[in-house]
Amino acid sequence: MHKVKEGSTVKVHYTGKLKDGSVFDSSEGRDPLAFTMGAGMMIPGFENGVMGMTLNEEKSVTIQPKDAYGEVREDMIAQVEKKLLPKEIDPKIGMELMSQTPDGQQLIVKIIEVKEDAILVDANHALAGKELTFDIKVVEITDPK
Repeated sequence: MHKVKEGSTVKVHYTGKLKDGSVFDSSEGRDPLAFTMGAGMMIPGFENGVMGMTLNEEKSVTIQPKDAYGEVREDMIAQVEKKLLPKEIDPKIGMELMSQTPDGQQLIVKIIEVKEDAILVDANHALAGKELTFDIKVVEITDPK
């Protein structure tokens, strides 16, 4: 039986759900997700779940934060003085802003608190600290040359 292995290019349909059952992402109505096993394109827990699956096999995989987007890191939460924000921005909780690290890397931060003179922003991935469940169906496997 043809199985997914290291180096295989795989196409899957998937639905990603949180612990409460809410869907955060799905390939439903779209082309299947294509990736190469071991290329670092996917979170480790997703790759581990797909490894060894066969064509048209379906299964659910639950992934802990350490094998997904990591735990929430407190060092990724920062306070920013409101006077440093562009004048046209009226900060609200949940608003996303583009920020830049000292080395020039751009990242998206989410406002998690608005104070009188400052805001708290969180640069953690939106799914950090969350247990994820994926319903996966393998629809194509291409072995490496």
